[in-house]
Amino acid sequence: MKLEGIYTPLITPFKADGTFDLDALAELVERLISAGVHGLISGGSTGENYAETVEERLELARFVTERSKGRLPVIVGTGAMRTPDSIAIAEGARAMGADALLLGTPPYSVPTEAENAANALAIDRVADLPVILYNYPGRMGVSMGREFLDIVSQSKNIIGIKESSGDVNRIHTLACDYPHIQMSCGMDDQALEFFAWGARSWICAGSNFLPEEHVALYRACAVEDDFTKGRQIMTAMMPLMGVLEQGGKFIQCVKHGVEVSGLRAGPMRPPLQGLNDAEKAELERVIITLKATVKSVVGGK
Repeated sequence: MKLEGIYTPLITPFKADGTFDLDALAELVERLISAGVHGLISGGSTGENYAETVEERLELARFVTERSKGRLPVIVGTGAMRTPDSIAIAEGARAMGADALLLGTPPYSVPTEAENAANALAIDRVADLPVILYNYPGRMGVSMGREFLDIVSQSKNIIGIKESSGDVNRIHTLACDYPHIQMSCGMDDQALEFFAWGARSWICAGSNFLPEEHVALYRACAVEDDFTKGRQIMTAMMPLMGVLEQGGKFIQCVKHGVEVSGLRAGPMRPPLQGLNDAEKAELERVIITLKATVKSVVGGK
């Protein structure tokens, strides 16, 4: 499996009572496919997987897989605190015909690199699907370091890594020392740097509500090799990166962005709460400016 383009980690639209709004999720899937994203991810942290049961996560993944109808790849996130839960999700992903797994470090337990590798390989074995690793030490407490990568690289299924450490040196390490593992941008404000170092994909939550703009950056850098245009688009995007991280309200911002785009996203599940009016207004202002600027850049004006 070749990682190429924009992969959207889907939000989970909820109704006011906390149940799934599958009609809204179907509309989002159709919107993203029509906008030209290259793959969908179900069960990531952007989808509030930490607030969902294993059965709920499988229900969502099955819905997305069936709704996509093979029009683009569907990747299922297996991240969980318990290895048996991750294995159950991986088994379910294989049974439903998903295309790949997104596999992160179990949070909170702080495993050693060898323990983390053993966990990853246990999940890999039951599914025998392409695996995209997810390195996010800021959330998981540990990094997928050299020892980990050397061990898991022995599996033919380990095809890529979503790198979200924020450490630019990791980009250099992955590009130079692990070229057999496809590098995917997982740190939004470093997308330009990832593409400059050979990444061909970007797993980006902001594409839930700005898919065309994210595709435009990918095309400029990875397809057209036009980093002058890429820098112009990235400059327009940088204010969004700042707003998405405002007060740690990342998912809240993404879901409000989806609402601004005209689709339903609904509330977050506890413990998260929505944005206040000032935060909404700031995000809306940034979106308007970003869209206008990127349209001008892409149109050559």
